[in-house]
Amino acid sequence: MTSEELRAFCLSFNAAEEDFPFRPEISVFKVLGKVFALSWLDDRPLKVNLKCDPDDAVRLRAEHPGLIAPGYHMNKRHWNTVTVEGELPDRLVRELVEDSYDLVVAGLPRAERLRLDRA
Repeated sequence: MTSEELRAFCLSFNAAEEDFPFRPEISVFKVLGKVFALSWLDDRPLKVNLKCDPDDAVRLRAEHPGLIAPGYHMNKRHWNTVTVEGELPDRLVRELVEDSYDLVVAGLPRAERLRLDRA
C-alpha cells in the first residue's frame, strides 16, 4: 500500500477528515474530531499509528514482530504502529485501519454515532 492509497482509504470512511495539528508532515485522520490514524506519509518505510483493542494489539505484535509494534508516542496499550509498506498484506492493513475507525466511532456519544449513520 502506498501513502496515497493509505490516505485515500482513511478518508473513505464516513465523516473522516485529515488534519495537521502537530506538524505539516504528520497526517492525522479523525472522525468527528477523534483520532483514528496518524501517519508520516512521506517517511519510508510507511507507518501508521492505529487504535486497537488491547488484547488484539498484543496478539498482532506477537504474530507480526518488527511490522506491528506498540504505538509510537501513543498509549502503548491501545495503539499500534503498523509498517504499511513491506510484508503485511494490504488486506490486513485495511482491516486494521477499519478496526481503528470502528473503535473510535464506538466510543463516540450516541447522538454523534446517530449523526454519522444519517450522513
